[in-house]
Amino acid sequence: MSPMSSSVSTRSAAEVNAKIRDLWQRSAGSLTPQDEAEYQRLLVEWAAADGGSVRTAV
Repeated sequence: MSPMSSSVSTRSAAEVNAKIRDLWQRSAGSLTPQDEAEYQRLLVEWAAADGGSVRTAV
């Protein structure tokens, strides 16, 4: 089992989205390599929590 799988889908999509927004706000729009790794983990978690659905902007 991968280390990420334990944290995937433990929070709602809204909770993970809030974490993503907080990360971007803290970083002032410029992610460090560590922040980028966290962002990628959060995206995977968000996609799992959201059921993997893809939405397009209109």
